[in-house]
Amino acid sequence: MQNRPSPLSPEVWLRDLFTSKAVQQGGVIRRKARDVERFAGMDRFLAEIRRRGYQVAENSGQFVIFCNRAPVRWLTPPPHSSKECGPKSFEDFGVRGDRCQRLPRARQGRPPDHSGSRAEGRS
Repeated sequence: MQNRPSPLSPEVWLRDLFTSKAVQQGGVIRRKARDVERFAGMDRFLAEIRRRGYQVAENSGQFVIFCNRAPVRWLTPPPHSSKECGPKSFEDFGVRGDRCQRLPRARQGRPPDHSGSRAEGRS
């Protein structure tokens, strides 16, 4: 998909962005980073954020704009290592070493399967 230039000037787009009800009430708004770059340009957008004394955070292609001068307090700390971000080894995914063999069912955190014909003949 081709990104066409906006029919709005950057000034008009920024004015519209910052005249919403949420902004007027000191709330929080969200915009796609791609749209900010396309419609206003990053430098102009950040200059307007600074001029107003607001703060902005970016996550996964989204900007979260805090439309007030209150401090932002994170309730969870960011992960400090790749180990805290989630599984990264073959063993974490239920496979062994470089041969990528599946672990037995009991080692994968699931109870052994006792259903079916095999289990019926046992007492």
